[in-house]
Amino acid sequence: MDFTSAAFWAALGSIILTNVVLSGDNAVVIALAARSLPPQQQKKAIFWGSAAAIVLRIVLTLVAVQLLQQPYLKIVGAVLLFWIGVQLLLEEEDEIEDGKAPEQKSMMSAVRTILIADLVMSLDNVLAVAAAAKDSVTLLVLGLGISIPLIIFGSTLLLKLMERFPIIITAGGALLGYLAGEMLVTDPAVKTWLGAEVSHTVANIAGGIGAAAVVAIGLLWRRRAKGGATT
Repeated sequence: MDFTSAAFWAALGSIILTNVVLSGDNAVVIALAARSLPPQQQKKAIFWGSAAAIVLRIVLTLVAVQLLQQPYLKIVGAVLLFWIGVQLLLEEEDEIEDGKAPEQKSMMSAVRTILIADLVMSLDNVLAVAAAAKDSVTLLVLGLGISIPLIIFGSTLLLKLMERFPIIITAGGALLGYLAGEMLVTDPAVKTWLGAEVSHTVANIAGGIGAAAVVAIGLLWRRRAKGGATT
């Protein structure tokens, strides 16, 4: 595609806009993972986590159509996402108990969490980006690369809000649970079991159950931890 053509710039704009709109949940998990780090490492974790996630997303986009047709992939991804949501809520409790961020958590641990969550949550998002790229790898790389600072800005803003309003952390965990529930029931294997496509209503209900389950399990584990600490 010609760099000077209007079609090229229109497609590039579509990729950037699509990626930013679909990356709201990714910004949440990036901020959630980075908040447990010492302040001097938070910006580094957000930058490297975002950059690595974008590179991973480029690779994933190139094979997205083939990947998403494989049964059980989304089910595995949903379980991973559910686990990450619960773990992030438990880290919130650790911070409240200690009165400070747990410095033993390394930046590499945060980046790893960001990568796993972004990989799982991008399974559906990359299809829209791939469509906007119109089979052009150049457009894909440029569009996702330009999106990096926009995602970093969103993550940094959320991180500051989380420090002032801790309830956002719980809401972020619930969001991951919602995405996990929705992803679980839209796996091709589920369609095979049911003999029909899962409706949007059913997917939304599954997402709601997933969100409630993450928060409920997080609260239950907190109470057990408190009970064990007081005995």
